[in-house]
Amino acid sequence: MYIGVDLGTSGVKVILIDEKGDLKAKVSKNYPLLSPKPGWTEQDPEGWYKQAIIALGEAVNGYEQEIKAIAFSGQMHGMVVLDQDDQVIRPAILWNDQRTQKEVETLNEKIGVDCLLTETGNIALTGLTAPKILWLKNNEPINFAKINKIMLPKDYLAYKLSGVFATDVSDVSGTLYFDVKNRRYSKVILDFLGIKESQLPKVFESSDVIGTLKADIARQLGLANDVKIIIGGGDQAVGAVGVGTVVSGKCSISLGTSGVVYVATDAFSVDRKSYLQSYRDATGNYHMMGVILNAAGALKWWTEGVFKEFNYDDLFFKLNQTPIDDTLYFLPYLNGERAPINDPKAKGVFFGLTMDHRKEHMDRAVVEGITYALKESFDLISDLGHKIEQIRITGGGARSAIWAQMIADICQVKVETIKIEEGPAFGAALLAIAGFKKDRNIAEICEELIEPKQIFLPNEENFAVYSTKYKMYLRLYPVIKNLY
Repeated sequence: MYIGVDLGTSGVKVILIDEKGDLKAKVSKNYPLLSPKPGWTEQDPEGWYKQAIIALGEAVNGYEQEIKAIAFSGQMHGMVVLDQDDQVIRPAILWNDQRTQKEVETLNEKIGVDCLLTETGNIALTGLTAPKILWLKNNEPINFAKINKIMLPKDYLAYKLSGVFATDVSDVSGTLYFDVKNRRYSKVILDFLGIKESQLPKVFESSDVIGTLKADIARQLGLANDVKIIIGGGDQAVGAVGVGTVVSGKCSISLGTSGVVYVATDAFSVDRKSYLQSYRDATGNYHMMGVILNAAGALKWWTEGVFKEFNYDDLFFKLNQTPIDDTLYFLPYLNGERAPINDPKAKGVFFGLTMDHRKEHMDRAVVEGITYALKESFDLISDLGHKIEQIRITGGGARSAIWAQMIADICQVKVETIKIEEGPAFGAALLAIAGFKKDRNIAEICEELIEPKQIFLPNEENFAVYSTKYKMYLRLYPVIKNLY
């Protein structure tokens, strides 16, 4: 039996699968999101660990003597800092925290965009780890001086379970102090931040065994002492494994709180316009990624925040009864935006309202607006020469066949959903198999164990209408951006 642990923003999910990929157990535990100031998001790493141990204990019940390996997926970009006694110095600053705008400007201006792209393949964004370290240095110098170890969220769990200070290439790619192309830390960036490589974890491939489960934790869970710990990766790279997006030309779109367009590539490439992120993946190759901050999160705001009573099935059914040529638009910039505009000050907008519009028309505009925002990254990656032949969708939004068909129509490419919809947790469990067995590569394991559930082919008539609307959508933000 193999365990996948996904350390998410709202909770930790632990799943147990066998060698055939069949799901044997699934346990989720939640923990709070802290927001001590507007735009700040933090969490207590010790809370992650406590809930993960509880979830592990419940998941392995009845299988204690069959567990072979544990692998991890985790929310990316978060900053966890420990002192010389391995105590957490302050709450972790998360991926969606927006406090570092000044530090982002400092990095992009003083180091320079060209240097950042050369050294790391990416530019500074508010969510990444390097600006958080610089913020800590500038605003909490006493805490900064205590730092003995800097790690990412899932690496904290791996450290607590194994005692090994480690990370992997996919997750560390999102820190902005790692040279993605050459697979090493960037001395230029480390020197600017004022940190040393000795404060950072050793870098492994995502399916590497880094150690074994600590004996005391194994006893606590009733497990054998030789359970292997596989480091795993960042949630996007591991989620891509979970849907089989591990071969060049395949794309996954995650419709979670944020929205991610993820395209697997054989070769490293950099977006010199700086809209996209270029990282290592969980297979030893690369991927390009565009992230919007509000995908299913924007839909949740609309349905739960604005309307207290809702039913998603009913929403999409009524949405599907509205004409697609309706010229009502929605910009989903409810919390600022990353790709493709990199504007933390951006705001959400409805445009084109008339007396004839009803809630179902606005429902359509919200879902279309999210999809258009995703298509921008899809097109940017395509324009860099990466031919995309297939999209697999994941996350809460993947449960809607109507939304899946809309994505196929707007992007004009085949869209698939898959039978096991456990996302990064399932990807982590597959990495546990790959790390333990070593007789099959990750692509082979994905091909064998991941099956499509539904296939959606693009409708050419719908594409023609959406194409016209998409051009109008693209004109809106440049016109109003100076009003924010």
